[in-house]
Amino acid sequence: MEKYYLDSLYNISEQHGMFCNITLLNVTGNNTGPKSIEDRLLEVLGPKRSPVFLPISLVYLLIFLLGVSGNLLTCTVISKHKKMCTPTNLYLFSLAVSDLLVLFFGMPLEIYDLWQNYPFPFGEGVCYFKIFLFETVCYASILNVTVLSVERYIAVVHPLKISYVATNKHAKRVISAVWVVSLVCAIPNTSLHGIYYLNLPEKVAESAICSLIGSLWIYNLVILITTACFYIVPVTVISGLYLGIGIKLGRERHLSRGTMRKNLCRRQVTKMLAVVVLVFAICWAPFHIDRLLWSCIMQWSVWTDLNQAVYLCVHLLSGILFYLSSAVNPVIYNLLSTRFRECFWDLVCTHTEDTTAGKDSTPSDIQPTGHNCGKHWSQHGPASLWNAFDTLWSPCPDELKLF
Repeated sequence: MEKYYLDSLYNISEQHGMFCNITLLNVTGNNTGPKSIEDRLLEVLGPKRSPVFLPISLVYLLIFLLGVSGNLLTCTVISKHKKMCTPTNLYLFSLAVSDLLVLFFGMPLEIYDLWQNYPFPFGEGVCYFKIFLFETVCYASILNVTVLSVERYIAVVHPLKISYVATNKHAKRVISAVWVVSLVCAIPNTSLHGIYYLNLPEKVAESAICSLIGSLWIYNLVILITTACFYIVPVTVISGLYLGIGIKLGRERHLSRGTMRKNLCRRQVTKMLAVVVLVFAICWAPFHIDRLLWSCIMQWSVWTDLNQAVYLCVHLLSGILFYLSSAVNPVIYNLLSTRFRECFWDLVCTHTEDTTAGKDSTPSDIQPTGHNCGKHWSQHGPASLWNAFDTLWSPCPDELKLF
């Protein structure tokens, strides 16, 4: 007969929607015979491969392809077209960079964890990097969305002050500050994590997991503070800002023709950014609920079968929406921004025509026709659907487009 205890073992990657096995154990067992290390690892940590590995990996692959192509396109369009290099678009560029960091560096580690929950073979350095990366982009994303909303609020409600705020130099300073704050605020939670090993009774190398190893109460405090400062407060502030914008625009219905055209343009940009904020808030809500739920369960030791089932559902949803939030913004830009679509097709058609011309023509025959391509797309073929959508979405006159 053997009796052993494994207290407060948590194989959890809660901040990123990862689908590792979650085990909170104070195990007491009556065993009729000795067990191998593999049997004990299976009993405590569960199977090495997640049972949802295949379906979740396929979903992640689709999100990866959509997110990487869309965000790279966003960065390329903003950087290659001078007319797109505006303060608003610089904030969107910064948001796209944070999304690319998640997709390029975070998702591969996520998929590996699904394929092999343990042991974690990359060492403590990669464990720190993984936690630090996700914490940083989490904070940078919400701060980027917040400063973007503040910029829109000033542009619409206090247009006389926008001359100072709406400059590329000011936007770059704000973006730099956002990333510095995000990097600093990611340190506390990162410092609480590391490589955890089971002791049965000696340390088992095959049980290595990247997990919480610091004080639980400090971790819970960090989660409460970061959830308040980097989700609840920003979302509340942003909601108030867009409410103020809506009230301001609602009062400006009876205006001169020229002022009305400018107002339509501001409405289009504001509506597009409001959709970005709404999608962001929806996608990130399960992420923070996931963290708080796990923190509460650990704090009060109420890990029942019902709690576990609820937590796993939230955990699954938070992971998918976390990565989806990194892929959906370019789709929104393409749907709601005429200028973005034009620049997109300028880029695509220029590349296509250059390639075709390089094969079929001499260098002297090649003419730059990219900008005409974008206009052609806006006037013919399937683009008529976009034009109809633009009409419903209060389009800007071409000379007043901000995005």
